[in-house]
Amino acid sequence: MVVSLEEKIKKLIVKQLDLKVKPEKIKDEEPLFGRGLGLDSIDSLAIMVGLDQEFGITLTEKELAEEPEKIFKSVKTLADFVKRRTSKK
Repeated sequence: MVVSLEEKIKKLIVKQLDLKVKPEKIKDEEPLFGRGLGLDSIDSLAIMVGLDQEFGITLTEKELAEEPEKIFKSVKTLADFVKRRTSKK
Protein backbone atom coordinates (compact mmCIF):
# COMPACT_ATOMS: atom_id res chain seq x y z
CA MET A 1 0.00 0.00 0.00
CA VAL A 2 1.38 3.35 -1.03
CA VAL A 3 1.05 6.09 1.57
CA SER A 4 0.34 9.53 0.15
CA LEU A 5 2.45 12.53 1.06
CA GLU A 6 -0.58 14.06 2.77
CA GLU A 7 -0.93 10.97 4.98
CA LYS A 8 2.78 11.11 5.87
CA ILE A 9 2.39 14.77 6.85
CA LYS A 10 -0.70 14.04 8.96
CA LYS A 11 1.22 11.34 10.82
CA LEU A 12 4.18 13.69 11.24
CA ILE A 13 1.93 16.40 12.73
CA VAL A 14 0.26 13.99 15.15
CA LYS A 15 3.61 12.51 16.21
CA GLN A 16 5.53 15.80 16.54
CA LEU A 17 2.75 17.48 18.53
CA ASP A 18 1.62 14.39 20.45
CA LEU A 19 -1.97 15.07 19.37
CA LYS A 20 -4.78 12.87 20.60
CA VAL A 21 -6.37 12.67 17.16
CA LYS A 22 -5.99 9.97 14.53
CA PRO A 23 -4.16 11.18 11.43
CA GLU A 24 -6.97 9.97 9.17
CA LYS A 25 -9.40 12.31 10.97
CA ILE A 26 -7.46 15.37 9.76
CA LYS A 27 -8.80 16.67 6.45
CA ASP A 28 -6.30 17.78 3.80
CA GLU A 29 -7.88 21.25 3.52
CA GLU A 30 -8.59 21.71 7.25
CA PRO A 31 -6.88 24.80 8.68
CA LEU A 32 -4.05 23.85 10.99
CA PHE A 33 -4.41 27.02 13.05
CA GLY A 34 -7.38 28.80 14.60
CA ARG A 35 -10.68 26.98 14.27
CA GLY A 36 -9.09 24.03 12.51
CA LEU A 37 -6.70 21.96 14.60
CA GLY A 38 -6.02 24.95 16.84
CA LEU A 39 -2.25 24.92 16.43
CA ASP A 40 -0.05 27.90 17.29
CA SER A 41 3.35 29.25 16.25
CA ILE A 42 5.20 26.98 18.70
CA ASP A 43 3.51 24.01 17.03
CA SER A 44 4.74 25.21 13.64
CA LEU A 45 8.31 25.03 14.98
CA ALA A 46 7.77 21.40 15.97
CA ILE A 47 6.37 20.69 12.51
CA MET A 48 9.45 22.32 10.95
CA VAL A 49 11.67 19.98 12.99
CA GLY A 50 9.60 17.04 11.73
CA LEU A 51 9.90 18.22 8.10
CA ASP A 52 13.66 18.36 8.51
CA GLN A 53 13.84 14.90 10.09
CA GLU A 54 11.42 13.22 7.66
CA PHE A 55 12.21 14.96 4.38
CA GLY A 56 15.49 16.83 4.96
CA ILE A 57 13.72 20.15 4.38
CA THR A 58 14.51 23.35 6.21
CA LEU A 59 12.71 26.62 5.60
CA THR A 60 14.75 29.54 4.36
CA GLU A 61 14.73 32.88 6.15
CA LYS A 62 12.74 34.31 3.23
CA GLU A 63 10.10 31.57 3.52
CA LEU A 64 9.85 32.12 7.26
CA ALA A 65 9.51 35.87 6.82
CA GLU A 66 7.17 35.96 3.83
CA GLU A 67 5.25 32.71 3.53
CA PRO A 68 4.67 30.89 6.82
CA GLU A 69 0.89 31.37 6.73
CA LYS A 70 0.80 29.96 3.18
CA ILE A 71 3.02 26.97 3.93
CA PHE A 72 1.38 26.01 7.24
CA LYS A 73 -2.22 26.77 6.23
CA SER A 74 -3.27 23.11 5.87
CA VAL A 75 -1.95 19.61 5.24
CA LYS A 76 -2.43 20.25 1.52
CA THR A 77 -0.31 23.42 1.54
CA LEU A 78 2.40 21.63 3.53
CA ALA A 79 2.34 18.75 1.02
CA ASP A 80 2.59 21.22 -1.88
CA PHE A 81 5.58 22.86 -0.17
CA VAL A 82 7.30 19.50 0.40
CA LYS A 83 6.70 18.52 -3.24
CA ARG A 84 8.21 21.80 -4.48
CA ARG A 85 11.25 21.53 -2.23
CA THR A 86 11.94 17.84 -2.87
CA SER A 87 11.59 18.25 -6.63
CA LYS A 88 14.42 20.83 -6.54
CA LYS A 89 16.91 18.29 -5.15
